[in-house]
Order: sequence, then structure tokens, then C-alpha cells
Amino acid sequence: MFGRCERRPDSRGSHKLSVGTAAAAAFASRANAQGAVKEIRIGYQKTGVLFITRQQASLEKHFNPQGIDVKWVEFSSGPPMMEAMNVGSVDFGSVGDSPPVFAQAAGAAIVYAAGQPITNGQGILVPKDSPIRSIADLKGKRIGFTKGSSAHNVVVQTLEKAGLTYADITPVYLTPPDAGPAFANGSIEAWAIWDPYFAIGETKQSGRILINAREVTKTNSFYIANREFAKTHGAILQQIVDVTTATGKWAEQHRGEVAKWLAAVTGVPLDIQTVAADRANFVVGPVTDDIVTTQQGVADRFYKLGLIPKPIVVRDIVWRNPAA
Repeated sequence: MFGRCERRPDSRGSHKLSVGTAAAAAFASRANAQGAVKEIRIGYQKTGVLFITRQQASLEKHFNPQGIDVKWVEFSSGPPMMEAMNVGSVDFGSVGDSPPVFAQAAGAAIVYAAGQPITNGQGILVPKDSPIRSIADLKGKRIGFTKGSSAHNVVVQTLEKAGLTYADITPVYLTPPDAGPAFANGSIEAWAIWDPYFAIGETKQSGRILINAREVTKTNSFYIANREFAKTHGAILQQIVDVTTATGKWAEQHRGEVAKWLAAVTGVPLDIQTVAADRANFVVGPVTDDIVTTQQGVADRFYKLGLIPKPIVVRDIVWRNPAA
């Protein structure tokens, strides 16, 4: 997963970064002779606090006066972002709970910089007229989700809740843009997903919520940094976290504006984005002991199921600002 690959076009014709250069070379190309960072690269998806931060140009306003440029790199999900971050193509980004577990198990050079509890906005959908009425009814069914994503964890823990195993279902690994049509045409019988796709499936594709993730387990999203970047530029990383945290506080009080921005940029109708924004949690904070414990549970569960090749210790890669 974390080997070498090339820069390639996405389905819309634009280019997204993937791994291809060594981390050291990536840093060297963006620093002056004294080693000062001249550019930071932020990985984001079109949802959440980092997307709002981009829309507000908050990081640009903070760093441009320091002579530091900000570049934004879009990803459709967390796993490819972790690949890019591993080699220094991305310095900082936000993902769900599962991608960093898979990345750490693969030896990726990442650290947890901040956390964000997820209280709503993800779960498992089934078609409105589906005979699936309980978690137990998922046995033998085709469930679509992105491999290595937070939805992957939701599926695993949902099955556990009903006494089922991973072998009791047929996992169908799909990116969110591919899973939507598959759900609509019946190619998959259930869809584990997050907002805004969760809201799209619920409101526009005749989906019915089988289970909300919060009914099954605690879930978190994370702000991840490249390990070398965190080690070498801790003061800058702390500033990135601080600006992101401040944006999250703003978003908590301005959900209507957040929904309008999301609708304007993504093309997802305002009514759907309003549903997603109204139920989202935007509060960013430190990676607490409780969050570490929850995340360790995810890692242990994935190892037990053979989804990762070795046990990992989440706390080993939690970043603490040495200047704090």
C-alpha cells in the first residue's frame, strides 16, 4: 500500500498527488537553505473542518505573512491520503479512524496531531424497501464500503454487535463515488458511508438508515501529520492545529453558512448539505486518553480479524508538542 506509484489523473481530469518521491526530497524542495518551510501541503476531502478552513483561506491568512505558501490537495477518501503523507507529499490532513490504523501497521511515517469525536453523520444504509430490518439480516449480504476507511470500522463493529463475523458478509470495496450508483442499482445490498454521501443515500436514493454508527461504537476522526514534518517543524504544526481548531469553533456556530459553502463547491444540493452540517460535530481537540483507548480498540480488532498484518500501539505515534 505504501510503495511507489506515479502521479495520475483522477476521473475528472485533474491531478491528485500520490506517492512517488522520498520524504526527504519533498521537504528539501520546499525549504530554503536555512531549512525554513516555504510551503505546507494540506490533504482534504470536500467535507469537514479542513474543507471549511480552505474555503475561508484561514491557513493562508495565517501563514502568508510568514512567507509560507499553502497548497491544498484533494482526496476522495483517507487511504490514498495516508499513502501521500507517508512520503511527504502531504504534510497534514484529516481522515476517519481506520486509515491511520492501516497506515501505521504498514509502517507509514505518520503521527496523530489532533482528534475529533464523531457523534453523527455515518452509518449503514439499506434500500427503503429492503427486507433487511436488523443487523442480523446482514448475514450473507453484499455490503459496500471503502476499504481501510472509517466505514470499514463501522461495518466490523456492527457485525460484532449482532454476533456476526466478517466472514458472514460479502464486502464490496468501493470508493464513495462508485458506491452511490451501486447502491442505487442494487449491486450492493447495504452501504456503509459518511456524510454527505450518507445524507445523499438517505434523501435522494431512497435509503433507510439501518444503523447509526453512534449506536454501535464511539468513532473519531483525526488530523494526521507526516512524522518528519512534525519532528522538524513542530511549531508550524501546532499553528496549523490551532487555526483548524478555531475554524471548527466558528463552524459550530455557523452551520447554515457551512452548508451553503459545501453545496456551492460540491454540487450536492443545499438541503442535503444542510442535513449533514446540522448533525456534524466540528470540535477539534487534542488526542485524549479516551480517544487513544477507542482507537486502540479499532487497531486490536482489525489485527484479530487479520485485516492488518501485525499488532500496533496507537499511543506510539501520538504527537505531543515538545514546546507545550
